[in-house]
Amino acid sequence: MSVKKLLVVTDEMEVGGSQRQIAYLLGGLDRSRWKPELLFFRNESFLVKDLRAQGITVHHLPKNGRLDLRFVWRYAALLRRQRYDLVHAFSLTAELWTLIAGLLVRRPTPLVSSVRGLYLNEPEWFWRIKRFIIGRSAAVIANARAGAAAAARRAGVALARFDVVPNGILPIPPLPPGERDILRQAVGAPAGRSFGLFVGRLVMHKNLACLMRAMAALPPAQRPWIALAGNGPLRGEIEAMREAAGLADDVRFLGERTDATNLMKAADFLVLPSSYEGMSNVLMEAMTVGCPVVASDVGGNPELVEDGVTGLLFRNDDDGALAAQLQRIAGDAALRARFSAEAAQRTRTRYSVANLVASTMAVYDRCLTATSSRRTMAASAIVPTHSGKDA
Repeated sequence: MSVKKLLVVTDEMEVGGSQRQIAYLLGGLDRSRWKPELLFFRNESFLVKDLRAQGITVHHLPKNGRLDLRFVWRYAALLRRQRYDLVHAFSLTAELWTLIAGLLVRRPTPLVSSVRGLYLNEPEWFWRIKRFIIGRSAAVIANARAGAAAAARRAGVALARFDVVPNGILPIPPLPPGERDILRQAVGAPAGRSFGLFVGRLVMHKNLACLMRAMAALPPAQRPWIALAGNGPLRGEIEAMREAAGLADDVRFLGERTDATNLMKAADFLVLPSSYEGMSNVLMEAMTVGCPVVASDVGGNPELVEDGVTGLLFRNDDDGALAAQLQRIAGDAALRARFSAEAAQRTRTRYSVANLVASTMAVYDRCLTATSSRRTMAASAIVPTHSGKDA
């Protein structure tokens, strides 16, 4: 079997959820079957350096402005020169530019497009373009059933058009002995109180207002202590909510942290009150390290968290329901231990990088088989014509 050439395309390689999944995928592909390459347009990070160190070819093709004709010609030239067997694009603009550049190539490369979230606030034109892209894709990979269902509904295409391949996560080593207590002290977690953690940007859809209301609804003696790890444009507004609710001793802002997974290992539980999520990497990381979770029942969260088995869910934006779940998980160490063990086991089996790679390669193989069949049928349909008499 010949080695197939794969190009993965994304807008940017700043560190984020999709970018980490790209790195896991490219690094995990079977090199006896695939020669993977990466193309990105802007914002390099250490992930690019790591991929190059693994021997993966990385192309940086800058794009200037909305319509950059030179960029299109250079992209088309890359496709023509490299003759990839498959292109997998991870964002709408990467998908669209791949199709446009492909028009300039006589033998367009089959495209695998993506659904990486719920896209709840995208305008109608976004979905018209997405429908156009889906119609011209060899396959569409969504990272959550909720994302696939939302895209099918908004784009007006059949749900069967989507393959669901969940995100993968690498094993995370435990903390060294004694480090958990050191971390708890370092962030200011009071001794004798349950320590809850939020990890993420301080933005509207993370719905930290619901968390502040839920905390305020609890009697002071029953409140967990909550640390918020992350920054964002709403920090000042959320700080004002904390002060107005009298939660200055119960909620602490840690700012941006590079040790988020270690904080998860030190915390008693993680809380994610988002108003929407796709396939949350934060939830996956918490479950992998055995940090029990309390999450809203939106998007892909119920796909990750089985309520009462691997963690607790609450109705979206229901601060009373969140308060009850906070009280429940903060006050029951045995429940937390049970969630911790079950969640860690599930993430090891269902959300491993090996599963991400194997499931994605299965989609790739199907696309290549279908493409080969179409080309064979097209070739067999060409009937030669003869002039003159037969000999």
